[in-house]
Amino acid sequence: MERLKGKRCVVTGGAQGIGAAIARRLAAEGATVAVLDLDAERAGAVLPAPHVGIACDVRDSAAIDAAFAQVRDRLGGVDVLVNNAGRGSAPGDGMAEYYAAQGKQAAGEAVFADQTIHCTDEGWVGVMAITLDGTFKCSRAAVRIMADQGTGGSIVNIASTSGVKGDGPVPYAAAKAAVLGMTRAMARELAARGIRVNAVNPGATETPIYATLPSETKDAIAADSLMKRLAHPDEIAGAVAFLAGDDGSFATGSIVTVNGGAYFT
Repeated sequence: MERLKGKRCVVTGGAQGIGAAIARRLAAEGATVAVLDLDAERAGAVLPAPHVGIACDVRDSAAIDAAFAQVRDRLGGVDVLVNNAGRGSAPGDGMAEYYAAQGKQAAGEAVFADQTIHCTDEGWVGVMAITLDGTFKCSRAAVRIMADQGTGGSIVNIASTSGVKGDGPVPYAAAKAAVLGMTRAMARELAARGIRVNAVNPGATETPIYATLPSETKDAIAADSLMKRLAHPDEIAGAVAFLAGDDGSFATGSIVTVNGGAYFT
């Protein structure tokens, strides 16, 4: 079933994990996909031609504008943007000290597990620049093209349950909460242009980031959901495909939570 046949889609952070799964799902639904990532070679390896891989640093407005100019040139325009690029942690954000303290707590030491007091400006910005600022900057670039086309469009932001529950690193939870607010504000603004803006809140998902966690940590996270497991990236991609295409034509400002019942919204 090709629900996105003829659609021109952009997926940021699309070279691995959830982003790669989304890119492949949109392509399977009939879309032509531009995969944006820091590494053009890895981005290009996700899908064969006519899909394209383009280098893009979502922290850099000039790089984003150049990448979207390439998308417009090679795909002819943009109908769907999926803002997937994000960063959970950055050097200096205090998480190393936080995890070290948790280890001491597990060993019976009476210590506080602090992140905030150890988080530097650089650590904060290292997360925000990609996870929040990059989402806005890519949305701005896509909306400029969509507005020029005059044919509407769809933006799907990959948020996180951290933005609702407050679990996880402080900068990451703050950035994802802001992405949810931005989703709703843009939905209100852009509805008149026929541009829908929605978000998907993934719960814990089997990605390269989670692969680095200790097994006991992963087991504890899985146990927090009713389904007692982590999500597979393809399960997140299915929700994105719904919101991106005509099946989700009356959804805007919506937050779709895919978390195995870890909490209800």
